[in-house]
This record gives sequence, structure tokens and C-alpha cells, in this order.
Amino acid sequence: MSVVTVQLGQCGNQVGHELFDAVCGDAQDGQRKTYSSVSCERFFRPNTRGDPVARAVLIDMETKVINQSITKAAKSGRWRYGDKSSFSQKQGSGNNWANGYCVHGPRHREVVEDLVRREVEHCDRLAGLVAVMSVAGGTGSGVGTYVTQCLRDVFPKSFILNHLTWPYGTGEVIVQNYNSVLTLAHLYQLSDGILVHENDTVHRICSHLLKIKNISFSDINRVIAHQLGSVLQPALTADSHGLYSRNPLGELVSALACHPEYKLLSVSTIPQMPTSSIAYSTFSWPGLLKHLRQMLISNSKMEEGIDWQVRPPTGSEPTRGLTGSNFNTSLANLLILRGKDVYSAETGGFVDPALYTSWLLPEEAFTLWKSPVPFNRYEKAATLVSNSQALLRPLDDMVRKAWNMFASRAYLHQYAKFGISEEDFLVSFTCLEQVISSYRELS
Repeated sequence: MSVVTVQLGQCGNQVGHELFDAVCGDAQDGQRKTYSSVSCERFFRPNTRGDPVARAVLIDMETKVINQSITKAAKSGRWRYGDKSSFSQKQGSGNNWANGYCVHGPRHREVVEDLVRREVEHCDRLAGLVAVMSVAGGTGSGVGTYVTQCLRDVFPKSFILNHLTWPYGTGEVIVQNYNSVLTLAHLYQLSDGILVHENDTVHRICSHLLKIKNISFSDINRVIAHQLGSVLQPALTADSHGLYSRNPLGELVSALACHPEYKLLSVSTIPQMPTSSIAYSTFSWPGLLKHLRQMLISNSKMEEGIDWQVRPPTGSEPTRGLTGSNFNTSLANLLILRGKDVYSAETGGFVDPALYTSWLLPEEAFTLWKSPVPFNRYEKAATLVSNSQALLRPLDDMVRKAWNMFASRAYLHQYAKFGISEEDFLVSFTCLEQVISSYRELS
């Protein structure tokens, strides 16, 4: 089954390009024909010349990034974007969610829906749609939210996964917290799952693990794409009978987002190191999984600096929502193992009842996927997609900062002129405060 990706705004188009580049390189390096075939069917379709064409629609209100993405893909010589799979204008959304959602989105609804519908028609079987976007700016967040709403209307029975890039906490855009609140509140009503990457976290990975000195957004996007690829590439599920998963989005959503109050998903991957160091490193499954489990427990997104003092609560001791014990309680976890000796890996530590909320059995909360094919040159690699309290702090911080601005009525006139009222903000705050409360009460 195939996945159609909708790349939205500058960030979404840059991350989307890196994702297709990563999965294409991984499929071409695959050691098994079946793996490569399933991967190509999932992400690419052949054109009349037999070249792999990304199953993607590119949308931005400015032309520069889309043109760059199309050109870079063609120059790679390995894959390309469709000749009529993009839409852009000459005027952006000015980092204003309301401009994107209330103006640009409705104005171009028909052409965007037509582009997505045509891409879907190229699929023999549709697994679902992935909307790749940021939450900070105007087009990615505002138009992205509106397009997600359109996708839900046009494809009501399809799985929709939103991938969001979370802005730096120090601030990229003065109104980024407003944009983020409005985006998340709306997507919570529309999306089946919301997969989040935080720029601050990925930046630390680039600095501490990959040893990159002058970190660019391209470096950050490549790390995000690597982690996304490790989730979406073919894998074997427990009941697949030796066949690669046919519907990655459906199985991911079913495993992790089983309750409408809990849709926020985070990703951790191990190992991560400079390409030049991979050939000189060896890893064992016990070591990798021990570190990954502690990363989950202590809410560490990388193996360097793991807090080994954090332990699961004992008996009736409360977890206190990442405030007291700092223990990260999970609702559900998906572990994906790729590489050599994958069938010998012992994963029992992730079925520990102490890791999970008390109202879901660990056997139901934990899902395991495996693939014997190494991923992007790592002999052994493990990825954990977690629906847990991992995003509680950044969400709480973002809502608090937005509320402080709202209380002083800062910049509200910029949203009001496009049709977003104070009441709209209050509804969004209420929605996210309920989400925060739900995650905080996991125990």
C-alpha cells in the first residue's frame, strides 16, 4: 500500500525532500529485493521513463523552496518529484496562522484538493496521508491546518498522520506560540496521530552525537528524515506471517493513538553517530535496548547524558507527570528493530507494567516491528515511537507563553484582521489545557 505525503510550507518541503532522499537511498541499498520493492511501492511511482517519482504534493505560498526541492531531487539522479505535483504563489503568509488558515487556504482549496486527489489516484491501494509541516510559521501551520481539514473532508476514511516540527524554545517567530496553539488545537480534532520533532532536541543530536560544528537547518532536517524513515520503511509485524507491513500508517495509529485524548507521538533512535564513525563501531542488542529503555523512562532523546537515576515508581507511588520523580509514563510504545540478528533481540524490558498507565495492559500497550535489513548503513538500529508524557513539558511551556501574550492582548489585532477572534483563541487554549491535563494524569 502507498503513502501520499503532503509537504506544506518551507519547513515541510525541506523535511519532505530529505525524507524521500533517505528512503530512496535506503531502498536502493537494501539487501533484499522484497524490502526494496515494498519501499518503492510505498513512497514512489514510476513515470513514463521508469524513474522513481515521489508520491508527494508540494505546497507553499512562495516559490523558492519548492523550486529548490524539485531541482535537488532531479539532480540526484535517483528520484524526482512529479511534473505537476506542486502549487505555489508569490506571496507568503507572513508568519501569521490566520492569514494561512483563513485566506490562503480557502482561496486555493480546489487546486490543492485536485493535486492530492490526482496523486492518490496513482496509488493502487492507499495506506494513508502524511502532512509534513511546522507549527511556528504561517503557511506550514495555517495552510497546513486548513489542508489537513480538507484532507479529512475528501478522504474521511483514510488515515491521516501529521508530522510537526516544533520551533526552538528561544524563539524563531515572535508569534510562534500563538501559531502553535491554534495549529495543535485544530489538528487534535482532525488528525489520527501527531508525530512531533523538537528543533531544540534535534539540534542537540547534531551537536553532541553527530559532532556537527556549524549546524544548519539542512542538518536538522536530515536527522528528522532519518528518524521518520526508520519509522515508515517496511518492517515485519507480529502477525505479518513473514510479509512486510502493508499499511504502516494504519498499524502505527492503531498501536499508539488508541484514545482520542492522546495523539502526541515522539521518536527516539539509537545509535546516531557521524557517518565516518559507523564502520568502526559495533553494537549489541542488549546494550542498545538497555539505553533506549532508559531514554524512554527518563525522557532523554539521545543516549548521551541519560539520567540513570530515574526509575519506574514502585507500588502505589504516583509518577507525578514528569514533575516529581521525572519518570515518563507511557500510554503506548512502538519499538522498531532493524538490522543484523534482529530476531535474537530480547525486548521484554519494554513490556514492564511499571512503564505504562494502569488502565492498559502492557501486552496491549507495546508493539514490536522488526526488519533484518540494515537501515541507512547502521548494522543494528532501534527506533521507539512513544505516546507518553514526553511532550508534556514543551506543550505546557508553549501554552503558558501563548497565554501570557494573550492576557496582555499582544498581536491579537494581526489575527483579528483575518477573522480569528479572541473566542477562537480561548477555544484553542481550552482544548490544549485538556490535553495537558490528560497527559499529566497518566499513571
